[in-house]
Amino acid sequence: QVQLVESGGGLVQAGGSLRLSCAASGIIFSINAMGWYRQAPGQARELVARISPTGSTNYADSVKGRFTISRDNAKNTVYLQMNSLKPEDTAVYYCNAELPLSHYWGQGTQVTVSS
Repeated sequence: QVQLVESGGGLVQAGGSLRLSCAASGIIFSINAMGWYRQAPGQARELVARISPTGSTNYADSVKGRFTISRDNAKNTVYLQMNSLKPEDTAVYYCNAELPLSHYWGQGTQVTVSS
């Protein structure tokens, strides 16, 4: 079992910044890649950013150049730095941990960007 606890969401004006954090606990040695997904009302959940155990990253085209994912293995925490936020970034953001045979999800944190 893996537990993921997200924090850092909130309300911000367009052009502003937020940093999301996701702290992992439990069977953390089994975690491979970690990532952030988001889901806006009426839309499917989509990958925002993903980081491998070696630190390689990939991003959705819509956030490239604005968002940065990073991980602190000593703290078992993954971060998502979000800059130049746009109203279309408004969504619930979910942390995800990939294990060999399963995925785990956090409870989600709301990010709202006002225009």
